[in-house]
Amino acid sequence: MHFTKMQGCGNDYIYVDCFKEKPPADPAAVSRRISDRHFGVGADGLILICPSEKADARMRMFNADGSEAEMCGNGIRCVAKYVHDHGIARKSPLRIETGRGVLTLELEIGRGKVERVRVDMGEPILDSTKIPTTLPGPRVVNQALPAGLIDPVDRWVANCGVELRVTCVSMGNPHAVLYCRDVAKVPLASIGPELETAAIFPRRSNVHFVQVHSPNEATMRTWERGSGITLACGTGACAVCVAGVLAERTARKILAHLPGGDLQLEWAAGDNHVFMTGPAAEVFDGEWVN
Repeated sequence: MHFTKMQGCGNDYIYVDCFKEKPPADPAAVSRRISDRHFGVGADGLILICPSEKADARMRMFNADGSEAEMCGNGIRCVAKYVHDHGIARKSPLRIETGRGVLTLELEIGRGKVERVRVDMGEPILDSTKIPTTLPGPRVVNQALPAGLIDPVDRWVANCGVELRVTCVSMGNPHAVLYCRDVAKVPLASIGPELETAAIFPRRSNVHFVQVHSPNEATMRTWERGSGITLACGTGACAVCVAGVLAERTARKILAHLPGGDLQLEWAAGDNHVFMTGPAAEVFDGEWVN
């Protein structure tokens, strides 16, 4: 199976061109094996670029643990780059079918290849039952986490100044946003999986800790559902933009600093859509024979 490794802000996936390659019979199993950073290629997951009856291409995305996700913001930018640069559809805007629906992507071209992509991520989902979360709605904004959900909390709360309040947003996949004084000190490897799998999130959740610098700038770190700590999460950055407005922490346009790079976000007041702009890059090609 021929593959291409690509990354957007360090959020790396293995891409398979199913216009040319037969899709794997068990993509979940392939994702688990190929994503392993010691015994496989190493990635945050597997993305299949498939033909679509209603768009230029269809994206199917599998996390490193094999679970299929609805959407990946960094991944879809790379899909757009691949579709353009490899001649599947050389045009802008592109339309890509996802588990979230068909999204529109505008391409920034340099020397004949895509360098950055602006994605119309659609409207955020704010109804608590549709995110989903069992926390009382209709919206979950700055809501206190249930007592005893995280235990023990005293040491890390004091260390990084995290506020035990959550704002929940779906961008087609669920996100939980918490604010803190020093995002670098959040013990993400221990607290991330606890919150991801907490009973208040029936389909698990992506978890983001955010340090606000100004109304237009913030730094975030992510524990990604099904993949663990990642260098970037595009849908998560969109959720952070929306949460910042709802929680009155940031403006509708922000620059988000992620460990793997920066993303520009806007929650437009006019049509309620969220727009994300960021880079996409190819890393290498290879053949998977396992």
